[in-house]
Amino acid sequence: MCLPNQGDHDCGEVRHSQVAPTKEESMIHELRIYHASPGKLPALLKRFETTTLKFWDKYGIRQVGFWTTYVGESNNDLYYLLEWNDLAERQQKWDAFMSDPDWIRARAESEVNGPLYTHITNQILKPTSFSKLK
Repeated sequence: MCLPNQGDHDCGEVRHSQVAPTKEESMIHELRIYHASPGKLPALLKRFETTTLKFWDKYGIRQVGFWTTYVGESNNDLYYLLEWNDLAERQQKWDAFMSDPDWIRARAESEVNGPLYTHITNQILKPTSFSKLK
């Protein structure tokens, strides 16, 4: 789990096992969950739709999809999945995105009325041998 709302950089460094991937392994995916501050989910969704995704395009960050809870425990969370070739690609592109001065400014402007989330949870996932999504 990442630290409470101190910017998206909290989940930037990913620690991983020392086992090197084999040639048979496919993409890795990153599941990120933003736990929105009360009443702020609409503003968080708007920031992704109108701002964040443009920066991701600039840096070649590939999203698989975004979800909110339709039925379940929390309807105040945003889930999304990113696709990476490997951890090195993830680190290089995420660091470039997070250090972009225009992104830093846009993120700050979007939170002028308070933080949009309380914390972020992220996990790096690798597909099982029987997964359709590789």
